[in-house]
Amino acid sequence: MQTRLILSDEEWRKRLTPEQYHVLREHGTERPGTGCFLGTQEPGTYVCAGCGNPLFRSGTKFESGTGWPSFTEPISPDAIVRVRDTSYGMIRTEVRCARCDGHLGHVFPDGPPPTGERFCMNSVALKHLPEGVAPTLLQ
Repeated sequence: MQTRLILSDEEWRKRLTPEQYHVLREHGTERPGTGCFLGTQEPGTYVCAGCGNPLFRSGTKFESGTGWPSFTEPISPDAIVRVRDTSYGMIRTEVRCARCDGHLGHVFPDGPPPTGERFCMNSVALKHLPEGVAPTLLQ
């Protein structure tokens, strides 16, 4: 089990851009079709933009046509936390970083094999590390 990262609101505001703060800490969503990771296929690892926690391997990324980068599964089951989300009159499953509790996006049961899940993530909540670059957890 990894060490949790707990920062004050002020510390998060200093660490993150306003858009990252809105998504990761206020559970916001970037506009569809605007994320920097749409259409990218670079090998590597996607980590949490807030704390550096490894989240997804590039080989699990696929084009869902939804306007957000999508993945079939997290890098490990304990990399993320699933939370019931009843906002906006819908019932969905929110995906948060297990280390810093940052909002990443949502998971839906309409993905391709092998998992049948679609992890629909906000690009601004992620950073891409090229293949061969080891993730570094931020303090």
